[in-house]
Amino acid sequence: MLSRVANSIYWMTRYVERAESLARFVDVTLNVALDQPGDVEAQWQPLVLATGDEKQFFERYSSYTPDNVLRFLTFDRDYDGSIITSLSIARENARTVREVISSEAWEVLNEFYLMLKRASTKLGIADEIEFFNQVKRYGHLLDGVLQSTMTRDLGWWFAHMGRYLERADKTSRIIDVKYFTLLPSPTDVDTTLDDLVWSAVLRSVDAFEMYRKRYHSLTLSRIVSFMVLDAEFPRSVHFCVREVGKALRKITPANAGESYAISLVQEIESQLTGATASGIINNGVHEFIDSMQQDFNRLGASINESFFARRKLSTAEQ
Repeated sequence: MLSRVANSIYWMTRYVERAESLARFVDVTLNVALDQPGDVEAQWQPLVLATGDEKQFFERYSSYTPDNVLRFLTFDRDYDGSIITSLSIARENARTVREVISSEAWEVLNEFYLMLKRASTKLGIADEIEFFNQVKRYGHLLDGVLQSTMTRDLGWWFAHMGRYLERADKTSRIIDVKYFTLLPSPTDVDTTLDDLVWSAVLRSVDAFEMYRKRYHSLTLSRIVSFMVLDAEFPRSVHFCVREVGKALRKITPANAGESYAISLVQEIESQLTGATASGIINNGVHEFIDSMQQDFNRLGASINESFFARRKLSTAEQ
């Protein structure tokens, strides 16, 4: 498979997952804001801080109002991390490899993009919640279509790898954002308000029901165990890393030996297998997640270098 084609498929699913994850971030804030009236800017600022793009935000907006943050994260075409920009990039990548992906996948992705294009930023609160739920449903739909219509060849495994690497990063990020910024005060830990916020986080990643089937109460230790360390729940960090490793082994030639990317993903998975929720909490949830995100960045760079970066020609080849 040409590296150009593999690169387009990989980034197609990464950008779709990125858009869906951003919708989940906003969904948490919308639901918490409904149940916890208070300082509006303090509720919406964390969404921008989580992107690391505060500078870009203040180039065009003056304050962290709900309308400004929603416009920036959802429909701002000048911001390369917005939902509509992410879908636009995903759609363009898909367009260039239409002969590789299934026609059903292209139709769903195109419909997804057109829905966003038609959507208005002037939505009432009920409509906003439904809109972001619709974004998540389209993400589910595309995932299901890819699963059921594509041969498990190299193209599918590159798509699979992109989706799960992005999901691992965003699951860890949403926990980090909640842990540090969604509660008004440290004194709210282990209170009804704490339960409310964690419930919103679990619901935002479609984890609430599965969590409740295993645990009867909401505690930080159990949530870290479920959303970070669980190897069976499909949105946990550990599960996602394991799927990235599986994809890497499928797409790496048998005679290529062990690549740095495979070594790195094995190292990350080993850390997650050996970690405990109590150990993560005692040593710092933020510190653990920050280290994971740095590992994910290194892994993404290694994947790019191994499969997509243009190789310099030798003198004999020029």
